[in-house]
Amino acid sequence: MQIFNPKMNLDFLKIGNVAVVFSALLMLVASTELIFHGLNYGLDFTGGTKVEVRYEKTANLVKIRSQLKNAGYDQAVAQYFGTSNDVTIRLGVLQGKGQKKAEISNHILSVLKADGDKVEVRGIEFVSASVGEELTEQGILAIVVMLICIMIYVAVRFEWKFSVGAVAALAHDVLITTGIFSLFDLDFDLNVLAAILAVIGYSLNDTIVVYDRIRENFLRMRKGTPREIINISLNQTLSRTLITSGTTILVLVALFIWGGKMIHGFSTALLIGILIGTYSSIYVASLLALKLGVCKEDLMPTVIEKEGADQDALM
Repeated sequence: MQIFNPKMNLDFLKIGNVAVVFSALLMLVASTELIFHGLNYGLDFTGGTKVEVRYEKTANLVKIRSQLKNAGYDQAVAQYFGTSNDVTIRLGVLQGKGQKKAEISNHILSVLKADGDKVEVRGIEFVSASVGEELTEQGILAIVVMLICIMIYVAVRFEWKFSVGAVAALAHDVLITTGIFSLFDLDFDLNVLAAILAVIGYSLNDTIVVYDRIRENFLRMRKGTPREIINISLNQTLSRTLITSGTTILVLVALFIWGGKMIHGFSTALLIGILIGTYSSIYVASLLALKLGVCKEDLMPTVIEKEGADQDALM
């Protein structure tokens, strides 16, 4: 049983100009947020102290946060780690500065044991601000290098007009996803960065599938304008796109609801990125290739004449 009609003919490009304006507005808002507000970097980037503790019974995060706040740890972040008995406490870069690990762990332990709870410290580690700056630079560099490599790959496999469309779509996805994190002041840590890199891979795969069908139809269909051929290709790949994105989103929703605090940012970034990436594969990547004037001649394979072919023709 087929869920979608393979002969459907939705005119995706009819609202192409509306999609352009919509994407432009989203990117403008995202850029403004990132420039004037910035990202709420987590401990991985800003530096600070992480303490892991284990409770004999289920830990009460609300109570723990209140205890830490009353003890002067205003920037402390407490969340479950693995089980409801294990808790990770993250302190800001200025909290605990100049103190030794033993001093911090003993003080945290005394604060948490004040109400008679049985707690033990499982581990403590410092992340310096210099390490955080290095991770920030490496994260940005990883995204830039990935986009350049993707541009080269798509240009070699397809055509430079497709290459520009693919990279523009990926930059569009990354900018809007990070912009939403900035707008809602969500924590941006290494898990979120990993999710954004995963979004780039997912969105690229979706775009390549669409481009591959567009190329096939350009070479196979004798009649039809580039606009008509691209529209037909989008209709032919629609069921695959929706089913793939839909099943992935179902898994991510489950992770978002029941995955716990540790992967909350990761699942949030993936949810946003896949929704935006599915949209951009249709309206940003394909539409930009059309605006750049892609045509059948661009995708025709180069014919290499064999040496002596002219003499053979005369015989």
